[in-house]
Amino acid sequence: MCRRGRDARLWKTEGLPEYDVRRPVTPTGTNLLGLVKHVACMELVYFGDAFGRPSGEAMPWFAEGAEVNADMWAAADEFREQIIDLYRRAWTHSDATIDALPLDAADRVPYWPAERSEVTLHRILVHMIAETDRHAGRADIVRELIDGSVGQRAGNDNMAPGA
Repeated sequence: MCRRGRDARLWKTEGLPEYDVRRPVTPTGTNLLGLVKHVACMELVYFGDAFGRPSGEAMPWFAEGAEVNADMWAAADEFREQIIDLYRRAWTHSDATIDALPLDAADRVPYWPAERSEVTLHRILVHMIAETDRHAGRADIVRELIDGSVGQRAGNDNMAPGA
């Protein structure tokens, strides 16, 4: 996976008070900490469970009876450090799967439609790069709405001159 995209995701949470990393800024409730939590969960599911390499991480937001989309926000008893640590553990677990398996390793994503549930590690890598970047773009917009900060990382706003 792309470390740069992962790091950019976390950078969007830096320097903000707890209120702002949790604050929903869109009608759907999108917030910075929820975006980190969501992508951490997706890495654990796709690079872990889908390839028979469960991480052992508790993910109660996926349990039966959990609130819909509970992986998209931080609950009152979840703290920034916990979610960021979960994301970093997900990186380690994902990278171990990527290192251990060939790109053509095949398995299933059990909750995808049957006609496309058979996947290879290559397919999941492409999917997760797109997923990570899609949500990083959402994080860009959320952070800009909160305090006007833009860019890929500290010292690189990646904006055209005069923008």
